[in-house]
Amino acid sequence: MSATVVFADKAPKPLPQFSQAVVYNGIIYISGNIGLDAVTWKLVDGGVKEQTRQALRNIASILEASQSDWREVLKVNIFLTEMSNFAAMNEAWDEVFTADYKPVSN
Repeated sequence: MSATVVFADKAPKPLPQFSQAVVYNGIIYISGNIGLDAVTWKLVDGGVKEQTRQALRNIASILEASQSDWREVLKVNIFLTEMSNFAAMNEAWDEVFTADYKPVSN
């Protein structure tokens, strides 16, 4: 099997050393995302909740370009610099993952 590189115009371009995503053996591996606006390359205003929303929009664009969606997400890794941001991140997270099935996390 060969790997297929995925690129979504609506998500920030990756650094030259990375791909936005790679599909291999039917599994989509997506590079890390933060709350960057794809046009301005700046973090969106509004704090952790808005930045999480933007990161999730970026990931949604990559999933769409990969012909997938949130229902297919099995696992995510979430990194926060401060645990005090956990509640705000979870509020944005819960807007995307509304079904009984939720992905696992580290």
